[in-house]
Amino acid sequence: MRQERTYGQSLARLAGEGGAALVALLLAGCSIGEDFTPPPVPQPPAWNNKIAAAPETPAWPSPDWWRNFNSHRLDELMAQAQTANFDIRAAAARVAQADAQLRINGAALLPTLSATGSGTRSRSSFGESTRTSGLSSSSVSSSALHANSFGLGLSTSYEIDFWGKNRAALESFENSAIQSRYDARTTQLTIQASVANTYFDMVGQSERLLVARETVANSQRVLDAFHDRLEAGTATALDVAQQESVVAAQRATIPPLEQIIAQDANALAILAGKAPEEMSVAPEVLSSVALPVIQPGLPSELLVRRPDVQSAEYALMAANANITNARAQLLPSISLTGSGGFQSVALATLLQHTGLIWSIGTSLAQTLFDAGKLEGNVDLTRARYDELVQNYGKAVISALSDVENALVAVQKTTDLEEAQRINHATSRNAYEIAEAQLKGGTVDITTVLNTQKALFTAQDALAQARLSHLQAVVGLYKAMGGGWGESVGEPVWDPLTTPISKAISD
Repeated sequence: MRQERTYGQSLARLAGEGGAALVALLLAGCSIGEDFTPPPVPQPPAWNNKIAAAPETPAWPSPDWWRNFNSHRLDELMAQAQTANFDIRAAAARVAQADAQLRINGAALLPTLSATGSGTRSRSSFGESTRTSGLSSSSVSSSALHANSFGLGLSTSYEIDFWGKNRAALESFENSAIQSRYDARTTQLTIQASVANTYFDMVGQSERLLVARETVANSQRVLDAFHDRLEAGTATALDVAQQESVVAAQRATIPPLEQIIAQDANALAILAGKAPEEMSVAPEVLSSVALPVIQPGLPSELLVRRPDVQSAEYALMAANANITNARAQLLPSISLTGSGGFQSVALATLLQHTGLIWSIGTSLAQTLFDAGKLEGNVDLTRARYDELVQNYGKAVISALSDVENALVAVQKTTDLEEAQRINHATSRNAYEIAEAQLKGGTVDITTVLNTQKALFTAQDALAQARLSHLQAVVGLYKAMGGGWGESVGEPVWDPLTTPISKAISD
């Protein structure tokens, strides 16, 4: 549910609790804008894809959704990223900028008041000349006059926001401030998903590395058996050469996996806001990571849980307020000015009533000709609004599509992992039988090589299938908007009053 908030509330915060009456007075006037109405969006009654093993009662993610994987190492990485990730910190700075812009533009709805004080001492001179007839002579005398002047005054000015121009500007920046918080949430969710996916990739590649090393060890045992049979005369040099080729090929799979693991560790260091040299990541065993089963609620509920959709809506609300502001600039502006204070030639009598001075004035300004500048500004803001309408519609459709894709991915990777588990079990059984028969000399080299290759392929495929399953679940959590709200319509934070650090790190 969209947060209902007015520019009056923002202005009241700017003026303080004691300024409530003043705020009510200043907001009086005419508004030439239109109330914002969200564009209609599709709201399917149900998802096309569902997870078979999901609970009957849908459950949205919690704010710490990653804990459902029961990975202590992942919990540590998430905590580090929450406090030190550069993108999250940059998002917090953008929130602070938006708040500052809100305060700056809110000031236009309040009068400005300034105080002045002055004290001067001046000197002026004048002279007299005389002449005598006969013998010409002249003389000049001069005198000086010293004067003091003291002044103390206050001056104020206020633009009457009769057409709602400044109110609309404040409303626009307020919506932008809320939008910045949803953008910060989107950044936070993206970083969380990146941390989980990168860590799981590291765990999955480490599992594949263990499989590769185990396979090399098994192949080496087979090669040793061939050497023994060669000495006994029951195997040929070709048999040994073929097995040596197999061992070499399997060893060649190890360096690329080690490279990926090292690169994942470096990526995790960056996500945690550290240099690669400052961080050491020891991955867990892939089988120790739990696979939570989740099921989203109704599609209509998704739109209030996705921070990117909420951001698009508040951007649209800000653009609607900008239209009102642009239209109001076509109309006359009325300003009031006033000043008052005391002026005296003696500091002791400065505050007496005889030195009181004051003035009050009003002015009206109307643009008569600007070559279509103001009308062009109105057209520009309307076009911008129309663009954001399309962006909002795309954000909604993309959110629905993301969940559908994630549901399909979770469902199919679940089936894939189960199929690969069965394939691995049968391949291992076949290899163990073939290895025992090889030692007894009852099977040929072709049978052993085939079962060995099948086992290695099955083990590697199972590790990749479980990795894909884990990352599909992470994708579903991300598609569902993470856990910024505990329940639909009840956000865990107030977009405008919650501190920045809490707003993006809950």
